[in-house]
Amino acid sequence: MNIGLNPLLLVTFFPLVGALVVLLLKPKWKTALRWTALVTSLITFGLSIWMLTRFNDIDPEIQFELNLPWITLGNNQIGFHLGIDGISILMVLLTTFLMPLAILSTWKAVEERIKGFMAFFLLLEVGMLGVFLSLDMVLFYVFWEFTLIPMYFLIGLWGGERRVYAAVKFFLYTMAGSVLMLAGILWIGLQYGSFDLTQLSGSGLIPAAAQLWLFGAFGLAFAIKVPMFPLHSWLPDAHTEAPTAGSVILAGILLKMGAYGFLRFNLPLFPNATVTLAPWMAGLAVIGILYGAAVAYLQKDVKRLVAYSSISHLGFVVLGIFALNLQGLQGAILQMVNHGLSTGALFLIVGMLYERRHTRLLENFGGLWKVVPVLGTLALITTLSSVGLPGLNGFVSEFTILLGAFSSTVIGSPWFAGVATLGVILAAVYLLFMFQKLFLGPVTHEENKKLKDVSAREILILTPILIFAFWIGIYPKPFFMLMAPAVEKLTALVQSAALLAH
Repeated sequence: MNIGLNPLLLVTFFPLVGALVVLLLKPKWKTALRWTALVTSLITFGLSIWMLTRFNDIDPEIQFELNLPWITLGNNQIGFHLGIDGISILMVLLTTFLMPLAILSTWKAVEERIKGFMAFFLLLEVGMLGVFLSLDMVLFYVFWEFTLIPMYFLIGLWGGERRVYAAVKFFLYTMAGSVLMLAGILWIGLQYGSFDLTQLSGSGLIPAAAQLWLFGAFGLAFAIKVPMFPLHSWLPDAHTEAPTAGSVILAGILLKMGAYGFLRFNLPLFPNATVTLAPWMAGLAVIGILYGAAVAYLQKDVKRLVAYSSISHLGFVVLGIFALNLQGLQGAILQMVNHGLSTGALFLIVGMLYERRHTRLLENFGGLWKVVPVLGTLALITTLSSVGLPGLNGFVSEFTILLGAFSSTVIGSPWFAGVATLGVILAAVYLLFMFQKLFLGPVTHEENKKLKDVSAREILILTPILIFAFWIGIYPKPFFMLMAPAVEKLTALVQSAALLAH
């Protein structure tokens, strides 16, 4: 295939072209900077749709593969190896879909140093897409670490009052886990003569004893990124201090990199260790579901409440992954998409409220439905989507995960699913409590009586997300079909390891 026309190369690096154009523009050209970033992200989304139209959804193998020599390390060759399958394509589409919406949300929210903001934002997209498309472990690690840099500056320069603290905490937590992952990558590459995932996945080369510590080395990095309990404490601070667009991408995409890492590395490379540790991972996931929900209910800052809800919702993702069956894995991947849509929309709505009131404390709101009924309607649909109301996207993925966990022979007990179901109930409690505090009751503050309802730009931002919320909730079949062949292949690999273990 002609390298210049490789869809993956175009999708991954077109945002870099936009970032370079942004850097050439003068800082005072604010409108041009905004439109350059927006158009770049829209073209990138268009390229991902073009790639989707050429994607064979009945083929479980890697597609659009590009493998070029890159670095020679001793006798080993590190390749610039990109590829996509039914698991990663949904993550790529989610990334390119959310980026223009997040950029559009900055039109009034970001007024200072717009040039730097847009450049970092587009560079962040390059890193995230590279993570989802890399098939060489070293290349994956380069993209994984690269995403830290733009997000660190987005939080540290454009965040809230405690932005520097939150940015440093985010950086140190992620870096700490990544060091062990790098050690594991180098050990595997030097031991087995390859850094290529397609050669190592399912090969059976790595003995069971080595798999356990390698699972821990990779798993710690991924668990911090998800984040799993008890490695979650960086997340609420990062979300609270990040600008709205940063929170949308942090929740919508960056957290999914951790869950994706489990799917791409731990399950196919260390299947024996995965089967052995699955009950423990499922247990931590259930704790995270309940802990995140309980702490979310106690928050007074609405943005912090939504941040803790991510810990709970991502717990369902981890539970589905380590159910290690078709229902659990498909539910987990769809939940990654659904969380990106629903929680991304919640952060956008919180940002819209903050632009109007310059506060995020629940006690400063109330009765907004009477003042901003259109925003209230959009917020209600988004809240019910996150709750998991039947007919909206959250229900489909959570139900599928619980079905997979209940029937999982690997985690060994239906009690994991039974206890996790309490998280669905608690989600209704804290999210409806949040909606009540914001929009229902009397208008108790004079400032709230003067608020303006949503603008056309804000409706344009939220409407595409809500369309997908209804689409997935009513007719999820296309999404399941897209991932099914790759997930079936992964499930067969892990379940063969489970049979050998028994």
